[in-house]
Amino acid sequence: MKMEMPEIILLILEIIGTISFAISGASVAMKVRFDIFGVVVIACLTAFGGGIIRDILIGEVPPSIFSRLYIIAIAVLTALVAFTIAYVKRKQFKKMRGKIEDINNVFDAIGLAAFSVAGTQIAFSNALSDNAFLSITLGFLTGCGGGVLRDVLTETKPYIFTKHVYAIASIIGAAIYYYLMIFNVNAIFASFVGMVVIFLLRMLATKYQWSLPKIKNEENLGGKTLTFNPKIKENSLDDPVKKYGE
Repeated sequence: MKMEMPEIILLILEIIGTISFAISGASVAMKVRFDIFGVVVIACLTAFGGGIIRDILIGEVPPSIFSRLYIIAIAVLTALVAFTIAYVKRKQFKKMRGKIEDINNVFDAIGLAAFSVAGTQIAFSNALSDNAFLSITLGFLTGCGGGVLRDVLTETKPYIFTKHVYAIASIIGAAIYYYLMIFNVNAIFASFVGMVVIFLLRMLATKYQWSLPKIKNEENLGGKTLTFNPKIKENSLDDPVKKYGE
């Protein structure tokens, strides 16, 4: 059956986002010392979690991912390849944590960009595009939902609430894509612009340490932020090496 252009674009975005988020999820799972099964599960949840939440919200039950096994196969294969490389090169893997984190950040930004746009496109595919708030929310949930599940299951503070402008980048990119489509701009161009905006915002936020305002409680710790345990420095729970050991 011949596919229409929006369907082709959606498929491409899903494949790009799935591979990128699977690598991101697998990387986090390996850092917290999950076994190979855990790595695959976290990779898949990172890739599909947002889409599942989105589908439940719009009443598509069971979620569409369960009828597209080839996408699941892509995520599983990506996770297995990532785990195999890390296992074979495990000595180098331990020494290159900083560089691996940078690489993971890039893949995470690509996945965020692809899925935020793809999620917004779902609104058009399901005749929901007359509601701008819902359309952009679907993009945001698709882009960020899997990452939240990943962080909760690996016992780290959800990235979107603590780091840079992650969620804001998703919302801005989804909104740009939505309004370009509303004004009948070419779908390929609209997808490209939306993804580039999200990716650039994430990379610039990382480079220049852009963050939203937050309140810090300073109580007799020389200006250091209190966490659940006053003896633990801020952000220590975000570092799997400190949390789980070498």
